[in-house]
Amino acid sequence: MKISPANRVSKIKPYFFASLEKTLSELRKDGVKVIRLDIGSPDLPPQDFIVDALVEAVHRPDVHGYGPSGGSPALRAAIASYYLDRFDLKLDVDKEVLGLIGSKEGIFNLSQVLINPGDLVLLPDPCYPVYSVGALIAQAETYDMPLLAENSFLPDFDAIPDAVAGRAKLMWLNYPNNPTGAIAPYEFFERAVAFARKHEIVIAHDAPYVDICFDHYKAPSILQVPGAKEVAVEFNSLSKTYNMAGWRVGMALGNPEIIRLLRMYKSQQDSSLFIPLMVAAESALLGDQSWIETRNQVYQDRRDVVVSTLLDLGFTMEIPKASIYVWAKLPEPWTDSVAFCDTLLREAGVSITPGVVYGPSGAGYVRISLVTPLEQLSEAMARMRIWMDKEK
Repeated sequence: MKISPANRVSKIKPYFFASLEKTLSELRKDGVKVIRLDIGSPDLPPQDFIVDALVEAVHRPDVHGYGPSGGSPALRAAIASYYLDRFDLKLDVDKEVLGLIGSKEGIFNLSQVLINPGDLVLLPDPCYPVYSVGALIAQAETYDMPLLAENSFLPDFDAIPDAVAGRAKLMWLNYPNNPTGAIAPYEFFERAVAFARKHEIVIAHDAPYVDICFDHYKAPSILQVPGAKEVAVEFNSLSKTYNMAGWRVGMALGNPEIIRLLRMYKSQQDSSLFIPLMVAAESALLGDQSWIETRNQVYQDRRDVVVSTLLDLGFTMEIPKASIYVWAKLPEPWTDSVAFCDTLLREAGVSITPGVVYGPSGAGYVRISLVTPLEQLSEAMARMRIWMDKEK
């Protein structure tokens, strides 16, 4: 019997990092020692007090059944407490906060609960691929908002035609940004909320990097803007802030009707987080936060090594003030980021990500992740320098 996929699924291309794994496996079999600077999974561990909370909770006899879908009341209260302390923002625990099995779940599900076939979604270009895949599976039309260096990698709302803005139902934003590492000032979020209210567009703001900041920068939340909750939902996660990517604890916050729809959809799709994970997440959110500054200095030191090397090799970039990525434009004569990254991987054993993976405006750029120990990162930069000098 021939198995045919649903039309909405048949158009999906394989996830880049899934196909990359196959290439890496082949190279390892050939004895190549690859240094990975491609994927954004933190290499540093969670703090001991978070792990201790998990271990202690696991030994309780009453935590191994189903937990509350959308997060326990205690977890949602901890999320609200974090947002109050971090952003001076009050959230209704029952109506404006939803726990997620990683923010990726909510990001994908948002298109499924809001978008009908033919609806228009505004996508940043480049962007995290799940925004566009979620829209594709919902059978939406999409309109790209280029993120360009000359505009500090912020979308230009004035460049969006009125006819497009009038049709748009959902707009994705993401600051601090993946893949560009760009930041957005509070005034940008004010303009975004005004634009969305004018055209009756839902804003989805993906904010997992708000606590990975450098050079005394502190990232805002879009929900701090007066009136933002009328049009916006924000996604956040413990993955990057607390080095808990594999724990899969995320959150959606903001507009009560959007939160209600996500909760309803989620109740049909999954059960809940493991209760000890929720207990540990509460500990992370409510516990000592001072260690985050020390951790950020580790990333900043790594950033400085990458930036100084790339600038010396002729790349152009904005030095990132947040996130775990460096986004750099290839120096001449290189123009094809896919070919550059593939050859660098095969000949120098350094894996970085071609920018075009994230959208057409990423052509000619590469993304380098900062989630590798400094010694290995320095070795990767040395390999890259030797290879590029040889290629000139």
